[in-house]
Amino acid sequence: MNAFRLLRHLGLLLALAPVSAFAGTARIYVTNSAGDSIHVIDPATNKVVQEIRDIEGAHGIAFSPDGSRVYVSDEVSSTLDVFDRKTGKLVKKVTLSAHPNNIAVAKDGRIVVGIARDPGALDIIEPTNLTLTKSVPVNGRLHNVYVTPDSKYAVTGSIRTGIITVIDLATEQPAWELKLDKGIRPMAIEAGPDGATKRIFVQLSDFNGFSVIDFAARKEVARIGLPTAKGEFETDGDRATAPSHGIGVAPDGKTLWVTSIPNNAVYAYSLADLTLSGEVALPSLKLREHGAISAVANWVTFTPDSKTVYVSNAGLRSVSAIDTKSMKLIAVIPVGEVPKRINTLVIPDGPGSAAISAEKRASLH
Repeated sequence: MNAFRLLRHLGLLLALAPVSAFAGTARIYVTNSAGDSIHVIDPATNKVVQEIRDIEGAHGIAFSPDGSRVYVSDEVSSTLDVFDRKTGKLVKKVTLSAHPNNIAVAKDGRIVVGIARDPGALDIIEPTNLTLTKSVPVNGRLHNVYVTPDSKYAVTGSIRTGIITVIDLATEQPAWELKLDKGIRPMAIEAGPDGATKRIFVQLSDFNGFSVIDFAARKEVARIGLPTAKGEFETDGDRATAPSHGIGVAPDGKTLWVTSIPNNAVYAYSLADLTLSGEVALPSLKLREHGAISAVANWVTFTPDSKTVYVSNAGLRSVSAIDTKSMKLIAVIPVGEVPKRINTLVIPDGPGSAAISAEKRASLH
């Protein structure tokens, strides 16, 4: 069996394995978009335990299925930068078709990269030789890309065109599109009981809330605005076009967490009926002759047990750790300049075990 087929087989085993089989060590990775490093947090202590340096344009971050590699989209060099997880050393820079944005990894190890330049494309990198094998044209430059829990599709979104494109990963061709009336920002994907994609939750330009997409019906079925802010917070004017810019489904499949920059808060919704179940205020910066300044909440990720959610504070050089049961802020962890993309890696105990990201772990429930 060649390496690529082995990775595909491993991905299938991960999909069928019980969640209890994935006890191990978790690490929270955050890219510092205006710095030159990536910080790695140990959720057991909420301390930084590793720093990957000398990457000036780090943006999206994901991991190989076996946990040996860290993949980062590099906006400065228009490459996919591959790092050894243990040493933090650069392994290879894979040249992309154009300037990248977010990335994701399929269960068979293929890396998909959203290209943020017109006319728009999804680059696909083969994991064994780390080479770009295909660039799939899409309608509009891409802001984000995700892989569905069953790894059958890549889901992409364009701010400029307001189009969600779903790409079949078996054929590496677009399967269907959905156009909304606003630009497509971050998304989160919910799996049904059979592991197939059930709904996509989509944040939109100029909207403090999220849209709900029925995946099978291929249509928007709801649009939910976040609560009115409890106070006023100063923020960078450029953030006004993306007031809600971070969203995630908890690994236990019970809650949806949504950030708000103007509200300086994160909200929890029951996934069953999308009713609001909690709100957590985020830290703010207080300066003389200024009102409270927003943390500029961005992306979210979770510990594998869903007990803690982490939010990158792009305006405060930090990451917030929140206890999901008590809805309390339990730590604010200093990181680098303008932290944004954030992801969880689970490194299972025992030789030969495979690692999974928070997104893939969520798909196992």
